[in-house]
Amino acid sequence: MQISHETDVVLLDDDVHLRTALCQTFDLAGLRVQAYGSAQGILQALPSEWHGVLVTDIRMPGMNGLELLEQLQQFDEQLPVVLITGHGDVPLAVQAMRIGAYDFLQKPFASELLLDSVRRALEVRRLVLENRSLRLALSEQRLLGERLLGHSVSVQRLREQVSALATIQADVLILGETGSGKEVVARALHDLSSRCDAPFVAINAGALAESVIESELFGHESGAFTGAQKRRIGKFEYASGGTVFLDEIESMSLDIQVKLLRLLQERVVERVGSNQLIPLDIRVIAATKEDLLAAADAGRFRADLYYRLNVAQINIPALRQRSEDILPLFQHFVSAACEKHNITEPAFTPMTRALLLGHEWPGNIRELQNAAERFALGLDLAINQAPDALRASTPNVSLSEQVEAFECSLISSELNNPHQSLREVAEALQLPRKTLHDKLRKYGLSFSSSGEKSPLDD
Repeated sequence: MQISHETDVVLLDDDVHLRTALCQTFDLAGLRVQAYGSAQGILQALPSEWHGVLVTDIRMPGMNGLELLEQLQQFDEQLPVVLITGHGDVPLAVQAMRIGAYDFLQKPFASELLLDSVRRALEVRRLVLENRSLRLALSEQRLLGERLLGHSVSVQRLREQVSALATIQADVLILGETGSGKEVVARALHDLSSRCDAPFVAINAGALAESVIESELFGHESGAFTGAQKRRIGKFEYASGGTVFLDEIESMSLDIQVKLLRLLQERVVERVGSNQLIPLDIRVIAATKEDLLAAADAGRFRADLYYRLNVAQINIPALRQRSEDILPLFQHFVSAACEKHNITEPAFTPMTRALLLGHEWPGNIRELQNAAERFALGLDLAINQAPDALRASTPNVSLSEQVEAFECSLISSELNNPHQSLREVAEALQLPRKTLHDKLRKYGLSFSSSGEKSPLDD
């Protein structure tokens, strides 16, 4: 038994003549129907988030309508169920309404009465699924906003890309510099996917010794090598059903790359010392800070493994490429550090802001976060130790560029404050509204709030 997502009505009745007549009624009304003589197997056949309505008789062989309703409540308590009842079943139907049935009709009933009930139930179901979808989208955006911080256009695109790729099963290759947040992105992909309740296993290939990496990844049997006193389940096998995150993938030896390629192609793992192939249900997210194609040309990375990993690709922008996010991120990390250590937030000075905006941030978000914690604790930012740190740290950044970055960060911070309209933002910044519009366009910033369609609407 297989119920299609496209089906509008599932009809259950052991009376073959009534079942045939009702199917014709639904067909003539343009409703797609699937009919069965019993409830056996219905729960397993219903697709998740199905948009339809279930119409069922109460008295049927095997599972009756009330028992089915109770089990459907566990499956989806908002799935509409319309009961067809005989005269003697009315008290049972009333009981079923208390349990959660949408409606009941006493036999004999007019076809239009049934169609009216089903159409109303379909509309209710549509609204329920629409609300669920909106809540899920808001939840995803909240999760991404809390993890992938920033207001720049590049970070907004990154959040959109993560949200889109999270729902598919394809492997992903993440490219980004050290400290840019590759594991944060990988965890977001896992947590927003259907695998979120299964393990997320993070493996830093560069941190594993060559002598143990094969056993760590693929596992081993007892006695497979000296010191293997008992069976060990490898990381891939342990993660089955979930996600494996392989960081610094470029650090793997060519021998391990061959075995990884086979695992990715066949989705099976073979423990060291075993001939048994163990099926895997995993999604692999790999990350690298290197150009893997260049590494392949140099003979350090297998080209076929690169193309197998690179089904979908995410590029994380370096912090220096989104300078408008530096000050808001720094402020966020300072506030978090002060809350963590239960201390008062220190005041920002123009020199501090200039130092932050002029620094190249080779360590990206990780370096910025560490600098923020030092600043919160009253320590040196450690951006540049020389007395003329400001000049030394900004050799390639013009005054106008620093002013623009500072201006962008102030506007971005104000947009992040609670405002009901763009007029309130303009008033807070003491800017004419036209000027604020121009600057939003210039810096690629946006404002959204209830009652205002877009940042450029008047």
